Amino acid sequence: TGNMVEWCLPQDIDLEGVEFKSMASGSHKIQSDFIYFRKGLCFGLACFANMPVESELERGARMKSVGILSPSYTLLYRYMHFLENQVRHQLEMPGHYSHLEAFYDDKKGVLPDSKGTPTSQQAVHWLPSIHRYMYPEMKITHPAGCMSQFIKFFGEQILVLWKFALLRKRILIFSPPPVGVVCYRVYCCCCLANVSLPGLGGTVPESKPFFYVNVADIEMLETEVSYVACTTEKIFEEKRDLYDVYVDNQNVKTHHEHLQPLLKINNADKEKYRRLNDQRQMLMYSQEVGEDCSSCEEDLFILFFMEQNNRIFQTLMEVSASQDKTLTADHARGMGLDPQGDRSFLMDLLEVYGIDVMLVIDNPCCT
Repeated sequence: TGNMVEWCLPQDIDLEGVEFKSMASGSHKIQSDFIYFRKGLCFGLACFANMPVESELERGARMKSVGILSPSYTLLYRYMHFLENQVRHQLEMPGHYSHLEAFYDDKKGVLPDSKGTPTSQQAVHWLPSIHRYMYPEMKITHPAGCMSQFIKFFGEQILVLWKFALLRKRILIFSPPPVGVVCYRVYCCCCLANVSLPGLGGTVPESKPFFYVNVADIEMLETEVSYVACTTEKIFEEKRDLYDVYVDNQNVKTHHEHLQPLLKINNADKEKYRRLNDQRQMLMYSQEVGEDCSSCEEDLFILFFMEQNNRIFQTLMEVSASQDKTLTADHARGMGLDPQGDRSFLMDLLEVYGIDVMLVIDNPCCT
């Protein structure tokens, strides 16, 4: 009969579609996985396991996922170990839910109603202050612990992803299972777009981490103007109206012609990537010689991009408040951008954030 919800608390909660979100398509090929997903206003974390059984009825394999829902995803990682143990327990002793009942009674909270909570509460899920006091216990068990793997995986391509994230594009990341590490990439993409300047872009769409999505989410994705998500379903690549940017492993591409120039790594991007690596080396050195154990690589990455973003928007806001509202090549260089290579990126940025300045960067072309 396909995926089914076997048991849940509270019993009256709407879990339509959660049986497909908590078990990634293609999971039958792997032994275990974890998966982050979004359900309405809540976020979920589920742990999946697959066990061979001598049963014709179950076609030789028993597969289950045990998951929890919460209004925020930043603390879900704390229960990863519990969920991993429970899914094993459910495979070996199906139908015994006393541990899950006790967990629910201990942790249950009031979920936001279906009308939603104020968006101001939703926009702070990934601010660096959250990381600082949580750090030592995080490591790779929480999405924030994956930033260094993210940078190693994408290399200079992260500067391409950074631009698309800052422009609030719809970014879809494809990968075959396991999907847990790909959910972390979704989180990291959202972190690239952090801006901490007050009063910036009240009309700008929030960059939403949707984590894992599948064909059951198509209707919802059709209405979204900005999101970052991942999928294990190759069919999505053909559905071009659902995304702006498609990431297949390390290959970043877009079918929108006006976004094509953003795929090219320019000199300013290379310089940023070099600076990021230099800072990383310095941090590792200071940890080795025991000078600084409080800083972590994750904070470094998040703050690196936040400072970069703040510098860009600070300059743009100052220029828009000036008398002639003219943005020059010197301004672009001061923001760490390439006056020529980042011209189309800058023009898109001004449009998306509704910033009123005039771009007078000469665009040399062949005659």
